[in-house]
Amino acid sequence: MSHRIAATFERLKAQRRKALIPFVTAGDPYPDATVDVLHALADAGADVIELGVPFSDPMADGPVIQKAAERALAHGIGMSQVLGYVRAFRERDQVTPLVLMGYANPIERYGIDRFVADAKAAGVDGVLVVDYPPEEAQAFAATLKAHGLDPIFLLAPTSTDERIAEVGRIASGYVYYVSLKGVTGAGHLDTESVAAMLPRIRAHVSVPVGVGFGIRDAQSARAVGAVADAVVIGSRLVQILEAAPRERVADAARGFVAEIRAALDSL
Repeated sequence: MSHRIAATFERLKAQRRKALIPFVTAGDPYPDATVDVLHALADAGADVIELGVPFSDPMADGPVIQKAAERALAHGIGMSQVLGYVRAFRERDQVTPLVLMGYANPIERYGIDRFVADAKAAGVDGVLVVDYPPEEAQAFAATLKAHGLDPIFLLAPTSTDERIAEVGRIASGYVYYVSLKGVTGAGHLDTESVAAMLPRIRAHVSVPVGVGFGIRDAQSARAVGAVADAVVIGSRLVQILEAAPRERVADAARGFVAEIRAALDSL
């Protein structure tokens, strides 16, 4: 288990606050801006940061994050560069947890054992592989845990009690509940259905539950934060970074996340 992730959620629980988990794609919109963006997110109140590993076929992601991955790949960003960003971030920040989020192919191409060892050495705290279902990820999860990294899994509105229980057995750090059917960036967030699902998840899962997909602003973040342990926000942040002038990318990240942080702290 990652000490940084566990300590973060313990501190927030003691403070009766909710975790804010922003997502950005490594190398997007500009490769030389990623580390500054990560620091800006932490400075603005991010509790955990999910750093997306670019992949050519991100099947769970909508057009916003797909295009971000395409831009990053066009800049030559691969796993080695992603881990380089983590190492650079850790030169100044030894506190904020970083989770790599992506797909199996880049990890397997890099080599699983090599990936886990290098991720740990770089300062990664958790790994979420979108296309690793829990029943096929037992060995991978065990390898992560043996290196002090958290295997983080997705749950969805369609998840059965059996699937939730399986995730509960092997997940650590937190679980990520996908609040909508479909891909990232979709709309129509139904906070009542989220609130109804969380007790089912918590019956089987002992780690904190983060909720993402469809959260785009302070109002929706606050509504989800009222029932979840953490709020995950990605597509809207990626859009804001894409639209910002090159010299203002980090400031744009800081401003948006500070607004979400303030909304969650008003609960």
